[in-house]
Order: sequence, then C-alpha cells, then structure tokens
Amino acid sequence: MTMDASLLPAGSIRAFLIRMSSTRSRQFQRVGMVLLWIALIAPVVAQEAAHVRTAARPTVTFSLDFPQSNPEQYSITVDAGGHTRYECAGKVEDAEEETYRAEFELSARNRERIFDLAKQAKYFAGKIDTGNNKLAFTGAKVLSYQDGERSNTARYNYSNLEAVRQLTALFQSMSETLEYGRRLAYDHRYQKLALDDELKRMEARAKNNELNEIQGVAPILREIAGDASVINVVRARAQELIQMSESGH
Repeated sequence: MTMDASLLPAGSIRAFLIRMSSTRSRQFQRVGMVLLWIALIAPVVAQEAAHVRTAARPTVTFSLDFPQSNPEQYSITVDAGGHTRYECAGKVEDAEEETYRAEFELSARNRERIFDLAKQAKYFAGKIDTGNNKLAFTGAKVLSYQDGERSNTARYNYSNLEAVRQLTALFQSMSETLEYGRRLAYDHRYQKLALDDELKRMEARAKNNELNEIQGVAPILREIAGDASVINVVRARAQELIQMSESGH
C-alpha cells in the first residue's frame, strides 16, 4: 500500500521522505552488491568454462625416448585448434643437458593431417607395435589421443600401420626443425659466432623444403634479427627465415 504524502500532517512529511529515502538507499545498496558480485564472479566462471573447453579439446601427443641421442627425450602435443607445445631434454656440444620448450600455432595443413591420421589409426586404441623384436631399436615412441570421450595411449618401436608411420615421420620432422630453435637459443646466449653456420644449415634445408613448421622457431629468429650485437649477415639470414615462416614455406 502506497501512502499519499499530501495527506500527512506537515510535521510528518519530512519523516516520510526520510523513510522513503532510506528504503531506496537500501535498495540501491542491494542492487550494487548484486552487480559487484556478478563483476567478481563472472571472470571466474568464464575461466572455468574455458578450462572445461580446453580439457575436452581433442589432442594428439607424440613422444620419443631414445637414450644416447640428442635430444634423448622430447614430446609434441597438438590440440584441435592447432596450438602446439614442444618440450625436450637435450644439450648443445659439451654443455649440461637442459629442458627446452616452445609453443606455437601449427599450420592448418599439418593440423588437419595429424587428426586425420589419428582417426585412420583408430585413435591409437589397441596395439600398434609390430611385436617384432628382431627390428633395430629406434627409440621408445608413444602416441596418445585424448578428447571428452577417449583417452588412448599406445607404445611402439615400429608399426606396420601406415597412418602411424606417417605420423611418426611428421612429428620427427617437426622435432628436427624445432631443434634448430634450441641450438640457436644456446648459440645466441653463449657463442654468437656459431650462429652463422647454424643458420646456413637451416636456411639450406628450408630452401629444399626439408623443414616443417619453421614458425615454431620464429621467436628466437626475431631475437637474433633484432640484436645489434650480431653481425649483419647473420641478422639477414634470420630475417629471411622469418619471411619463409610467414609465407608458409
């Protein structure tokens, strides 16, 4: 029931207005608290939703453990959006072994190829190794596939499945490219005079279409190209490789 202020005695009008003002103030305070709560909780809800989407996003991972090689261990994880993580344990020359990591966006062509081959290999469900113990050991390999419904992991030395062989060759080729990044990062930090030879080798292989996903090495190439303490010919080689990566070479 709403009270008409004009029917109140003059002395009560002020008290009436004060009560009305106090009521509205409390209402505004409640609305303000609700808005503040929404502002605080919304980012948390969004972050949790993003985490759930990421966790359910299909991923393919390849790892290799090959003692006495360099690197001895590495893994490459690719999600369905193309985001790729590379991690390895290796060393340059006589230096101590270090962990090296790189993250980049995979080309659409290789992303589609990886998930198509994983599908052909039935997402690595079951045994994929030949089981032939007479074959030379070429490293303990693991292929795994995860999404919201599947979680499969298969270990092998060698496989008769064509899809698995193609995946193995592709991931190993990617690792060879990414290893240039590891060595260049070491040379740039400790022995800049060694950069020219390393970049020459990388440039020659890139021009022969022997490298996969050069953009995975782009961050260190940009560092070298922008370093005034590095000789110009080296900076020019780094810049040319950056251009190759941007053109999808």
